[in-house]
Amino acid sequence: MHSSAFRQVQDSRYLQEAADCGVLLPLEQTPTWDSFDDAVAGRSPLTRLVWDRDGEPRAFISLTELTGRGFRYAWAKHGPVWVGEQPSPMEEAQFRRELRAVVHRLSRRIAFIRLHAWANAADLHELLQSVTFDRTVVLDLTQSEEDLMASFKKRGRRDVRRAMRNTTLECSEETARAGEVFGELYAILKETGQRDSFGISPQSTYERMLASLGEHARLYTVRAGGRPLCWGIVTKTDRLATYYYAGSNAEARKAGGPDLLVWYMATQLKKEGVESFDLMGIDSERAPQLAGVRGFKTKFSEHITEVAGAWDTPIYPLYYRGLTVALKAKRGGVAVAKRALTRLRGGKRGDGPSGDRA
Repeated sequence: MHSSAFRQVQDSRYLQEAADCGVLLPLEQTPTWDSFDDAVAGRSPLTRLVWDRDGEPRAFISLTELTGRGFRYAWAKHGPVWVGEQPSPMEEAQFRRELRAVVHRLSRRIAFIRLHAWANAADLHELLQSVTFDRTVVLDLTQSEEDLMASFKKRGRRDVRRAMRNTTLECSEETARAGEVFGELYAILKETGQRDSFGISPQSTYERMLASLGEHARLYTVRAGGRPLCWGIVTKTDRLATYYYAGSNAEARKAGGPDLLVWYMATQLKKEGVESFDLMGIDSERAPQLAGVRGFKTKFSEHITEVAGAWDTPIYPLYYRGLTVALKAKRGGVAVAKRALTRLRGGKRGDGPSGDRA
């Protein structure tokens, strides 16, 4: 019979124990991420926990409290982070059961916990108002630039090299002047969202991310004649980086700007000692809506990486069920309104507002 328990720990202890266990914490599971949470309305850091099993650290988890539309929940983005081997479904279930009890003691207002899990289970539910992924593409930056290029698929190598020959394209890091340039970059994001049918956050969210995370968030661009064509925001720790947000216009896509941008970001991050660059999500059975990015991201690697997807685990199951029913009713009403608007516009498609992703 295994014994297990959670410990609430201070930031320095949390980081030291993770390092002692050889655990690489993603940025969202470190104290650094708190500065971004503090900068966004409706978010606040909740707690940092270590889960001990048989007296040894088995998992690390940082939780943020978020306010939704009439409810509160705790979000462990890219957490928990496990020590050693992948947990069994039974171990994950025990972890969640004990975690729900801890969070309930910390705040009676929190309705559910959002966290990542490898195996589906009865206490896990598809996310309210958000999209997850359980497959991604990760670039290994420990290899030489020559080997990195060779690790791309044939079409990836072809597209990057073609873009590199385009002397009108100029890559740069513009983090230091993000506040000055992000207005024109946000216009590109609007175009991207309309083209690919996804919702975007207010401009201030991206600007606060860059400002609050400091050296842990980078802004990269590709320009032609001084005009921005595409851009990307990357978050990073000393060894891990994630391609968080991106935007590209029609001119960029025609010129190969997004391909050149990925290559530029990867080589710059490699020079800084980053070992792993996550392009952040492609489609799967759980995330069919990401099919549009599969072709682009998979040309940079022969391998697809399986990761633990995000799920909701209710603390108040009946209340959570009510939230689910209310949200379905709301979505149904929006769908009816959009169909009516399409008929009024003479049957034209794609003219409605894009949905918002939490």
